[in-house]
Amino acid sequence: VQLTESGGGLVQAGGSLRLSCVISGTVDSVSASAITWYRRAPGQQREPIAVISHFGSSTNYADSVKGRFTISRDDAKKMAYLQMNSLKPEDTGVYYCGAFGFWGQGTQVTVSS
Repeated sequence: VQLTESGGGLVQAGGSLRLSCVISGTVDSVSASAITWYRRAPGQQREPIAVISHFGSSTNYADSVKGRFTISRDDAKKMAYLQMNSLKPEDTGVYYCGAFGFWGQGTQVTVSS
């Protein structure tokens, strides 16, 4: 299984970004796995910030992003997304998506004040 994130970049505080994650490889059905977005802030460990269940029936968010970030998935396209609004400097970090026990290489998000 391979996961590839994209969509990161430099944005001013208050701005928005949409991250994408492509899931490829020997996967019969993407629907079989929950998908999680993680963030590794500078000097900190990677932490989960948003998760969407199999078939997208439920979502959960870390308190730090609740109300600002939205996770979604399109199993037909083998894609997952993270819409990030009202970005803050503390959202800066490398963002990873995870599924089937695998993670991608991550995409850098930098929020300037």
